[in-house]
Amino acid sequence: MTRRHACALLAAFTALIIAVSAGIYLAARQAGARTEARDTSVSGGRAPHNPAAPASTGTWVGSWAAAPSGAEPGTELTGVAGRSVRNVVHTSAGGSAARVTLSNHYGRQPLLITSASVGVALRDDTPEAAPDTLRPLTFSGARAVTVPPGGQVVSDAVALRVPADSDVLITTHSPTPAGPVTYHRHARQTSYLATGDHVLDPRARAYTEPTPHWRYVTALDVLSKDAEGTVVVIGDSLTDGVTSTPDQEARWTDVLAERLDFRHGVANAGISGNQLLTDGLGRPADSPSGLNRFERDALSRPNTRAVVVVLGINDILRDPDGTPDPAAITAGLRALVTRAHARGIPVVGATLMPFGGHIGYDAVRETARRAVNTEIRGGGIFDAVIDLDKALRDPYAPHRLAGHLDSGDHLHLNDAGYRRMAQQFDPGVLTRGRTATL
Repeated sequence: MTRRHACALLAAFTALIIAVSAGIYLAARQAGARTEARDTSVSGGRAPHNPAAPASTGTWVGSWAAAPSGAEPGTELTGVAGRSVRNVVHTSAGGSAARVTLSNHYGRQPLLITSASVGVALRDDTPEAAPDTLRPLTFSGARAVTVPPGGQVVSDAVALRVPADSDVLITTHSPTPAGPVTYHRHARQTSYLATGDHVLDPRARAYTEPTPHWRYVTALDVLSKDAEGTVVVIGDSLTDGVTSTPDQEARWTDVLAERLDFRHGVANAGISGNQLLTDGLGRPADSPSGLNRFERDALSRPNTRAVVVVLGINDILRDPDGTPDPAAITAGLRALVTRAHARGIPVVGATLMPFGGHIGYDAVRETARRAVNTEIRGGGIFDAVIDLDKALRDPYAPHRLAGHLDSGDHLHLNDAGYRRMAQQFDPGVLTRGRTATL
């Protein structure tokens, strides 16, 4: 075959590939249009296509998350009517586009949001947006959206360069009463309130009221070419980071994101006081059990590579009879793993840390804790184990936390303790799959 004939053959073959690819693209686009026509609701948690957003490539990952923890006291009648809520959240992975999830899980009335925005903070711990970064959010193309009681909405994707390891501002305005407010109580991050609609105001001047809570917002996803997926951590106050230094990103999940070089999104699904087996009070329950919220807070995150479970200690501490059942706790942990495996997601579990010296400590509860840890270490529950008990206990008094890691209440950790906690996670588990061991 001559060189000229070879070139002609290659050109013909290339043209054939282009024609076939175009046909596949058109068919897929028509199928996608039919799907969008069938599903026009935004309350189901999907992010509709935004024709105004530029075409992008990459992977959607959860850069930040907060589990709805309850109904905010004092907001039952008025909600936050007539005010702008500027939530300050801190990213893990960065990306070239963003979408936001807003929740009315605890609301008893429809929540009307007339405007919402997302932008990059000028610097950490400020409500002021960096120049030219504030973007209006839309929902199925509309600026306003009504979130039904118990529901949530996901915004359209918006083009925005979101840096890794940085503060992002997510702002909403609700003109009418709609309560109670769905919030995350222990944010350990200062957010801000303003009177009136200042959603698209990049300045800090109107945001005169600091607040320790996150309201309505439960997730920030980013479209990334570099991130490899999402790691979800579901837990209690130890994951919530209630004794970490506020506004310093000192929770153990923040340190974990750093250890993963921000190449994975880390979604924190911690709720203070959370139990594995038992719901909190109220309807819907404040702090629903790990079993009941596992789908909502862990399995529904985008491109989840692994779930980390740090639950069980409150089931021991808060057992109403003071005689916790280790077998019930380990059965609950196995149930979580079974549900994750059905989605092909590996689960990393943590041993229960010591709490000797805490007001709830006694010999019966200590025996139950050790029994649960024996089962976890035995390898019959999780795909991989982080032995937090071993890493954080006092070697001379193993029923207690090491003194230099103890926040002072003998149950929670200080910043050094949370950093030590994160250091026990082996990033290799994300590549070794379900047969990994730590």
